[in-house]
Amino acid sequence: MAAKADQRGNSRVVFERGFSAQMMGIDGTWRRDCTMEDVSESGAKLTIDGSVEGLHLKEFFLLLSSTGLAYRRCELAWVNGDQIGVNFLKVGDKKKKVRSTAVGA
Repeated sequence: MAAKADQRGNSRVVFERGFSAQMMGIDGTWRRDCTMEDVSESGAKLTIDGSVEGLHLKEFFLLLSSTGLAYRRCELAWVNGDQIGVNFLKVGDKKKKVRSTAVGA
């Protein structure tokens, strides 16, 4: 493992061989194996095993343990071939966006 700063100034941990994980749809209808290549407080870079064609990637869970007890709620940031960047969502992120939209209306 090596630490370096990302473009947003967050400390990023790069895994030499990657960290095995799984992606799962918010509604639980799909799962994909993936490898977490690096991670920071705000997001991660994943390499996907298999096709992501037709999957709802706007928002999903990243399962970090085989039991599913360690996970992060994610939103897609970018796609480059079989690699994607994800932003981690914090509890209440969606509610804040809705409120700020409603206030501005």
